[in-house]
Amino acid sequence: MMKLDVVTYGEAMAMFVAEQTGDLAAVAHFTRRLAGAETNVAIGLARLGLKVGWLSRVGDDSFGRFIRASVQAEGVDCSRVVAVASQSSGFLLKEKAENGADPLVEYFRKGSAASRLAPEHFDPAYFLSARHLHATGVAAALSATSLAFAGQALDFMRANGRSVSFDPNLRPSLWPSQAVMVEQINRLAAKADWVLPGLGEGKILTGHDLPHDVAGFYLQQGARLVVVKLGAEGAYYRTAEGDSGMVAGERVANVVDTVGAGDGFAAGLVSALLEGLPLAQAVGRGNRVGAFAIQVAGDMEGLPTRAQLDALDPS
Repeated sequence: MMKLDVVTYGEAMAMFVAEQTGDLAAVAHFTRRLAGAETNVAIGLARLGLKVGWLSRVGDDSFGRFIRASVQAEGVDCSRVVAVASQSSGFLLKEKAENGADPLVEYFRKGSAASRLAPEHFDPAYFLSARHLHATGVAAALSATSLAFAGQALDFMRANGRSVSFDPNLRPSLWPSQAVMVEQINRLAAKADWVLPGLGEGKILTGHDLPHDVAGFYLQQGARLVVVKLGAEGAYYRTAEGDSGMVAGERVANVVDTVGAGDGFAAGLVSALLEGLPLAQAVGRGNRVGAFAIQVAGDMEGLPTRAQLDALDPS
């Protein structure tokens, strides 16, 4: 079995992006792309030169074949992606937004193959082949079995001395209530070494308004590092050892598509931390990769290669 730097898991979907603005019901032409929080991060890490594996389930259908081929083409190991004949792959419709606004997204994913990921699909040897696990709250929100899988994965990796990063990546519509979402997301975050909430998410999850206090909440739960994403302003970090700071965001002249910015940030930050870069530099790389992501249509198309990143950031 190959040695991996990072393993992740979750749902990827076929995404159809409108080619014109306006109500999706009136759009006649769409461009097919790939969507998925975890695959965005996996692809971002692979483009930066890390060895990455992604575990999932897809339908034995054209969407499933498209998903697997797309992720594999980016150099991500998909040997633990299973096609299930009796289940379907999810897909979504995404509007073409204007002036950097967040686009409307309609999901068609209920009962998908990936949502049926369960503890019995956990592969201990595959996870142990990696030195780091990246997880998000999206996969956990898909179903009760997927939530159980998430808890098992985080517990297993932490118990076996691997580092774990967790991005809450809130999807309120997938949870039965906000109270359940807050409880379960915070339960998972307490199992992670590095917690990466956005400030808006942090307010919902912790009840605190300030980045310092959001970070403090998760440090008290056992995190070693909390990085609070602040959008265009950059990011705030705070560690269990008492180090803290603010890293300014990157200037972006033309914001094309905001979706995927947080996943790009995670890829930049995690890659830098695994390479041993100083914390402020690692957060800076997160900001930089996130800035790349929002300048191109699509969730992951703008994520930079190592050569593109090094042209701006020799570290």
